[in-house]
Amino acid sequence: MSHGPLDEDAVESYREAGAVLVEAMNEAREMVEPGRTHLEVAEWTEDFVREQGAGLAFPVNISVDPEASHATPGRDDETEFGEEMVCLDVGVHVDGYIADAAVTVDHSGTPELVEAAEMALEAALDEAGPGVEVGVVGQAIEDVIRGYGYTPVLNLSGHGVQRYDAHTGPTVPNRGVDRSVELEPGQAVAIEPFATDGRGKVGEGTVEEIFEQQGSASVRDRRARQALEEIEAFDDLPFAARWLETDRAEMALRRLKQANAIKGYPVLKEDDDALVSQAEHTLLVTEDGVEVTTAGIHGFDD
Repeated sequence: MSHGPLDEDAVESYREAGAVLVEAMNEAREMVEPGRTHLEVAEWTEDFVREQGAGLAFPVNISVDPEASHATPGRDDETEFGEEMVCLDVGVHVDGYIADAAVTVDHSGTPELVEAAEMALEAALDEAGPGVEVGVVGQAIEDVIRGYGYTPVLNLSGHGVQRYDAHTGPTVPNRGVDRSVELEPGQAVAIEPFATDGRGKVGEGTVEEIFEQQGSASVRDRRARQALEEIEAFDDLPFAARWLETDRAEMALRRLKQANAIKGYPVLKEDDDALVSQAEHTLLVTEDGVEVTTAGIHGFDD
């Protein structure tokens, strides 16, 4: 399907979302330090985004060591940062148009793993453009990460971002792929290399703190109905359990899952329990190149 050029209002909303994200990320990453809690960083970042008049495309993800994605603190989470590798992934939207970006803060003493993901992202952006196959972008990512002696996370990938939808096509692999789709003008795409010192596969853990509405459902439980009313205000975008004000929200969420009104996103962890780093930018594919809407969070952006 051909996308065609984005209208100027959409482009400006993508840019505004990116600008808010950059400001939030650059403050939040400085807060990621031993002794501070995950919840403090997540709530500060989310509150900042809202104070700018923007919305959250998904809850702030704070993934530690082998965690790769879908980790966000619970309501009363008192977990503190330690001497760890921390991936901070933030999603912002303006009028539904999304910016999605991530950085890795290293307190584990493994800076080369962080650099591998960042340099892979830079190489991917250098390759990206209209008519370029996503497999070529993936090959650039893989070459850089393996050149550092690490492995790309093979079953995670970049993705399109459309209005009120943070995960759409095209899929941008973190490895080389033959005969893949081409990037097209008008697409908004989040490219996100993940690097690991493990084998490069992630699986689902048991913890779920992020959910998303799947549709309407008839539920008899009063609390579940109240929670569903709150959830409908999230515009079908992912939300955190801690965002709900409904009494006994966790029980309400279980009922809604049973009714297939919502789905959960378990934390994704590297199968070998190995460290994972991440670097991500959102870009707009134009007629003659790409425009990175989240520039200003990685060293190579200067």
